[in-house]
Amino acid sequence: MNSANFRGLTIAVSALGAALTWCGAASAQTAQSANTGHWILDTRLRYEGVSQDGLKDAEALTFRARLGYETPLFRGWRGLAEFEGVGHLTDTFNDTVNGRTAYASVPDPEALDLNRLQLAWSGENGLGMTLGRQRIILNNARFVGNAGFRQNEQTFDALRVQARPLPHLAVTYIYLDNVYRTAGNRSPQGRWASDSHVVQADLDGVLGKLSAYALLLDFRNAATQSSQTYGARWQNDWKLGEYDARLTLEAAAQSDYANAPRRFDLGYQAAELAVRHGAWNVTLGGERLEGDGARGFSTPLATLHAFQGWADVFVNTPPDGVRDLYAGLTYNTRPWPAAQPVALTLTAHTFSDDGGARDFGDEIDASARFTLSPHAALEFAAAAFNGADPRFADRDKIWVSLEYKL
Repeated sequence: MNSANFRGLTIAVSALGAALTWCGAASAQTAQSANTGHWILDTRLRYEGVSQDGLKDAEALTFRARLGYETPLFRGWRGLAEFEGVGHLTDTFNDTVNGRTAYASVPDPEALDLNRLQLAWSGENGLGMTLGRQRIILNNARFVGNAGFRQNEQTFDALRVQARPLPHLAVTYIYLDNVYRTAGNRSPQGRWASDSHVVQADLDGVLGKLSAYALLLDFRNAATQSSQTYGARWQNDWKLGEYDARLTLEAAAQSDYANAPRRFDLGYQAAELAVRHGAWNVTLGGERLEGDGARGFSTPLATLHAFQGWADVFVNTPPDGVRDLYAGLTYNTRPWPAAQPVALTLTAHTFSDDGGARDFGDEIDASARFTLSPHAALEFAAAAFNGADPRFADRDKIWVSLEYKL
């Protein structure tokens, strides 16, 4: 282990040790009242192995610790500060900034950062405000999220204001000043200087929930990611005897905005049907991101790992777009421990260009998550992508993660 890795590991382990000293007090405080302050502890030890055609196999053992404190509620106000450290226990992988480009990529670079520093206020009738560096997740995180799968979380210097002017209508406005990306502060693309606006309106009714949104994204040091996107998402649930069904439909239009270097006009469509019966859940869906031959529909602020397969082949949409048709099966059971669930998931994807004319490949994803206690979880996951287009190399990935949080 080189000195840089050792320093990163030392920082992360020290943060965990300090946090564990306060665990008992923090748990007691949290249990007393929602109005008390509490310590924040969120750790993850993870092994990620990647075998990809054309590159050396990667083996990454990384550790992440977040330590912070949220103040008691005082006249509607709360403050929060949180630091994050990521350390490497192995170095046989390309973390995107360490120069080990002969190895497959595991984009979890070492980091020691201020993750969140925010001041929040909440009032009556759903009125609230959060100012500072914060975590933001909208809807299913397809357009704005925290990229929580990666060890270094994505957070934002932002002003977020929300209100509920009517009983069934909620409105959110967000101004984004900086985007702190998962690549970390050692990457030239680790921070995007932003002058961006996000607006969303959510309407709940007897016919389901409708969300309309606008993203006006202007990044001074990432002009190719500047765009304007307008879309709508609808979701409704039904009870059909012993079955529970959920249908989700979404569509968006995207074009150039602000300092974007070229003109474009692209679309996005998604549909998903989920049916649950007892412990079983079956999902059928499709997602289409258009391309114009030069660029594809982009979601630069999204939690990308959750979409289009866990192998992360299509985190950047190809110029000819991408279409993902998928089917998933989930089983939740409670054999051990008695009070906690075990979740088993299996999903199959087939990918093509946005019109379905050119086959890109297929993927199988599987996971088993064991919730060991209210604070700890163990997860095993795997992804196998078989490419049918020379642009997209075959790759297999496995993960073993141990998490502890308060």
